[in-house]
Amino acid sequence: MIPFNKPYFHGDELVYITNTVTAGKISGDGIYTKKCHDFFETHYGFKKVLLTTSCTDALEMAAILLDIQPGDEVIAPSYTFVSTVNAFALRGAKIIFADSYHDHPNIDPEQIKKLITPNTKAIVVVHYAGVACDMDAIMALGTQYNIPVVEDAAQAIDGYYKGKPLGSIGTFGTFSFHETKNIIAGEGGLLAINDEKYIQRAEIIREKGTNRTSFFRGEVAKYGWVDIGSSFLPSDIIAAYLYAQLENINAIQVRRKDIWQKYYEKLCVLLTKSNVQLPIVREYSTNNAHMFYLVCENLEQRTSLIQYLKDNNVHAVFHYLSLHNSGFYQSKYFGHNLPNSDFYTDSLVRLPLFYELTDEQVDYICEKIKEFFNCSV
Repeated sequence: MIPFNKPYFHGDELVYITNTVTAGKISGDGIYTKKCHDFFETHYGFKKVLLTTSCTDALEMAAILLDIQPGDEVIAPSYTFVSTVNAFALRGAKIIFADSYHDHPNIDPEQIKKLITPNTKAIVVVHYAGVACDMDAIMALGTQYNIPVVEDAAQAIDGYYKGKPLGSIGTFGTFSFHETKNIIAGEGGLLAINDEKYIQRAEIIREKGTNRTSFFRGEVAKYGWVDIGSSFLPSDIIAAYLYAQLENINAIQVRRKDIWQKYYEKLCVLLTKSNVQLPIVREYSTNNAHMFYLVCENLEQRTSLIQYLKDNNVHAVFHYLSLHNSGFYQSKYFGHNLPNSDFYTDSLVRLPLFYELTDEQVDYICEKIKEFFNCSV
């Protein structure tokens, strides 16, 4: 069976983990956490970054920093992972779901505009498959209505919008290093803080509501409880694994992009010989090759395709279920129908994409997909 994902292991991960253990500090903010922070701030130009235990935690920190209160409204896409909105629901927010484009799973800014009210306290956008949302349009809305924008860039490391790194444009950017992402640490995340006024409080929230970070810098004589917070910082063992990955990000990205391009070239025949859609990368966005997917005609066709691939030893998967129709939120949702989100829920299928996927395996997967659609050439 060709797996859907296989975590990438370069080799230096174990060396660096051994180093941090030998150094005698494996808790948070050790030597490799600092190396990771320096990498992101130098390489991508983020004002301030903080490693977290997950992208979910980074989003929860953003919700606390924005002082989200019960009854506040937060606009977000319905076609996303639950963490995108759960972080704000935990603060008591009312989630206002927006639809995707008809030809791309990203949130449609025109839909956002229709949903803004005096109670809107944040706009959360997701760069689906590492492809940028229309950030000029979204940031214009944020500026016009004085609403902070949070970029859920879980899939978008090394992705750019008009030359700007994704995660650097909104008030906050959040990243994931889950084993299914381009750069991994098993679990782990990152909060990018792009507005300086939030930096000091972010450090406090991340350290259980204490000013412990300031204490270690010698800025205060002792530290204590000064705000709400939680334990959001990861072990330096996680950071050690992550740093080895960051050192190899260029090689990892080159290979992933090669695989993505091979998929596209082999499967573009589907565009003319079937009603299947392939991924679209807008002119304002780069492609970080996080994901290659197909959009089938309907649920029945997608289910049959996934089963056909499974029967031929290929593990393909569907993706998100519309959150406005979820078991938890369905009874709470009183907004408009979101037909595009529901369409992707029923029709999108993700293909295997990982560093060690061979050209021969890609060829085989594409052959089986074309067989299914009766368009082999």
